[in-house]
Amino acid sequence: MSLTTLLSAFTAAVEKGDGNALADCFTADGVYDDYFFGPSQPGREGIVEMLAHFYEGGENFRWDFFDIVEAGDLGYASYRFSYSSKLPEVKGTRVAFEGMSRFKLEGGKIKHYAEVFDRSLALAQLDFAPERLKKIATKYASRLKETPAMARHAKA
Repeated sequence: MSLTTLLSAFTAAVEKGDGNALADCFTADGVYDDYFFGPSQPGREGIVEMLAHFYEGGENFRWDFFDIVEAGDLGYASYRFSYSSKLPEVKGTRVAFEGMSRFKLEGGKIKHYAEVFDRSLALAQLDFAPERLKKIATKYASRLKETPAMARHAKA
């Protein structure tokens, strides 16, 4: 299955809130590494739980992938993503942002999904106080610096 076809099924599943259909896009041990929530547990159950977590805080999801590139077992795509917040203090607020996705593929399915987007741009649309935004950004920065891949960059 091409990445373009796979992403059509992926977006349809997310927009419908269908965790089983989303899990069908992944290998049996696939991981969805969400930039807000972190990596899912490997496998079908982890993917289903990840999507359920989306719907705890949001609804009316829209996701468009474009500029899709596939080379062997690796794929990249730009995207536009939006949802309506269910958080009581900003219920109904529409949040929209752009990002990039990286797919490790295996046998026509996603083995590992990861993404990058501007978290602060997304969170600022929820009218979070500056102190809250700083706390969240500091948490993510600390986590990033603690990864083995960033060891060389985290030292002065």
